[in-house]
Amino acid sequence: MYSDKRNILQLIALLRAHGIKKVVVCSGGRNAPIVHSLAQMEDIICYPMTDERSAGFFALGLSQHGGSPAAVCCTSGSALLNLYPAVAEAFYQQVPLIVISADKGAAWIGQMDGQTIPQPRVFGKMVKSSITLPEIQTEEDEWHCNRLINEAILETNHHGKGPVHINVPISEPVYRFGTKELPQVRVIARYQGLNPYEQDYNKLIDRLNTYQKRMVVVGQMNLIYLFEKTYVKALFKHFVWLTEKLSNRTVPGVPIYNFDRAIYTLTPKQQETMTPELLITYGGHIVSNQLKKFLRKHPPKEHWHVCTDGKIADTYGCLTSVIEMNPFEFLEKIAFLLENRVNNYPMLWEHYCQTIPEPMFPFSEMSVIGKTLKALPASCSLHLANSSTVRYAQLYSIPPEVEVCCNRGVNGIEGALSTAIGYAAASDKLNFVMIGDLSFFYDMNALWSAHVKPNLRILLINNDGGELLHQLPGMEKDFRSRAYVCGEHHTSAKTWAEDRSFEYVCVSNETELDAALAVFTSTDAKEHPMLMEVWTNKASDTALLKEYYRSLRKKEEL
Repeated sequence: MYSDKRNILQLIALLRAHGIKKVVVCSGGRNAPIVHSLAQMEDIICYPMTDERSAGFFALGLSQHGGSPAAVCCTSGSALLNLYPAVAEAFYQQVPLIVISADKGAAWIGQMDGQTIPQPRVFGKMVKSSITLPEIQTEEDEWHCNRLINEAILETNHHGKGPVHINVPISEPVYRFGTKELPQVRVIARYQGLNPYEQDYNKLIDRLNTYQKRMVVVGQMNLIYLFEKTYVKALFKHFVWLTEKLSNRTVPGVPIYNFDRAIYTLTPKQQETMTPELLITYGGHIVSNQLKKFLRKHPPKEHWHVCTDGKIADTYGCLTSVIEMNPFEFLEKIAFLLENRVNNYPMLWEHYCQTIPEPMFPFSEMSVIGKTLKALPASCSLHLANSSTVRYAQLYSIPPEVEVCCNRGVNGIEGALSTAIGYAAASDKLNFVMIGDLSFFYDMNALWSAHVKPNLRILLINNDGGELLHQLPGMEKDFRSRAYVCGEHHTSAKTWAEDRSFEYVCVSNETELDAALAVFTSTDAKEHPMLMEVWTNKASDTALLKEYYRSLRKKEEL
C-alpha cells in the first residue's frame, strides 16, 4: 500500500516512468511516507543510510556509475543541509542527481515547530532546478505537481547534466497508507532535435502518422518566414493551421485566423468532433481565451511543443513532448515523412470557420479598429497595445504584408507606446500604433522622447476608462468599486500631443473617422508624427460586442 498523499504518488509514479532505478533513503519521520512508498516499488532499488552527508555522496557514486540519475531522499530540517557538499560536488562535476526532501506544511515554517527551516531553494545556484510541490487538493494542483516533477527530472540532463531539488511538503495526517495502486501519470519527454539515428525519433514519426486529426497552433512570432512551395504543398493539407495576427507570416499556406469566434459557437457535440488528436505548437503567447478553454477542456492525446530553448510551456495543460529545435526546421524535416493520405479534418475546420462572418459594428471601438486595419498600407508596421486593442484586432483581416508587434510576453499595459516609438526610431517604414486610453496615459512620457520620427501614427481610442474592466462581472454602473477598478477618467491627449509637435486629429463619429483615416493612413511623407484621438462610449461598445457574440450563438442554433 502506498501513501495517500497525492503529491507523493505523483512523485513515485514519475520517478518510475522516467527510469529512475536507484534511490538512497535516509531514516526520518517526515519522509517516512515517501520512503515507505518507494519500498513498495519492485523496479526501484532502495539503499538505506542514516548519515545524510554520506548518503549524498553514496548517491553521487550511483549516478557516476552509468551516468543515469540516482535520487537521495531525506527528512525535513537540518537533514537536508547535510546533503549540500554532495550537491555542490554533483553540480561542478555535472552529475545528474535528484534530491528529494520531505517538508512540513508551509503554515508551520518559522513558527518554532520542530525541523522547520525554509527549504525551498536552499541549495541556491548549486542546483539546475529547485521546486516545491503543491499539496494536492484540486485537479489544477495535480496538473501543477505533475508538471513540476517532469520539469525537474528532465532538467538533470538538459544543456549539461547536474543536480535538482524536489521539496515535498507533507501536512498532517502524515502516516496514512490506503492507496493500492499508483496513478496513471502524464510523462513529458524532451527531444533535443530530430536525430534519425535515435530510436525515439522513429517512434515519434510513427505516432505522427498514426493520428488523423492534427492541429498546429502558432503563437506570437516577431519575424516573417516564407516557406518554399515544395514544403507548403507537403505540409499544409495534413494539419489544421490556427494563427493570430501576432504570429505574422510564419505558416506554410493560408491559416485560419477567426478560430476564436468559431470555437465560441461550437456545440458540445461539435467540440468533440473538432478536438485534435495531436496538437503541435510553436511561437509565443496566444491571445485567444476561447482556444485555451477549448483545448484544456478537450485535451488532445498528445501535445508537442517545438522551441529552440527546450523549455516546458504547458499552456493547454496536456503537454507530452518538447522538441528542442527551430520550428521551421522541424516542419521542413517532417514534411516528407508524412504519409500521403486523404485527411478531412483540416477541411472540417476550414469550412466551419468560413461560416463565421466578420463583424459589422456601428461607430464604436471595434469599428474604429476594423476600419483602420483595412485601410493600412502594405509594408507597414502595426503596434498593438494590450487589453481590448489587441483582442479586437483579432476580429478583422489585415493586409498580409503588415508586420504586427505587441508586448505580449507579460501582457501588461505599460510600455506599449515607448516600445513602438523605439521600434519606429530604427525603422524606415510607417509605424502605426493602436492603443487604448489607460495604456496611453500610463505611458504618455514616451512622447517626451527626442527620438520621435514623422513615420509614427498613433490611434488613441479614448472611452474614459478600461473597456475590458468595464465588462467584468459585477462592475455595473451603480457599484461604488467601479470607479476604482475600471480606471474611469475624463482626460484628453490633445494638449500633450500638440505640445510634443504631433499633428493632432479629434474624431467622435463615423463621418469624422472616414475623413481622418484618409490622412492618417496616407503614405505621403509628413513633417510631424500624427495622433488621432477617437472618442467612443464604453457602455455602448460593451453592449454592441455582447450582442455580436449573442448573434453568433443564435445563428448556430437556427
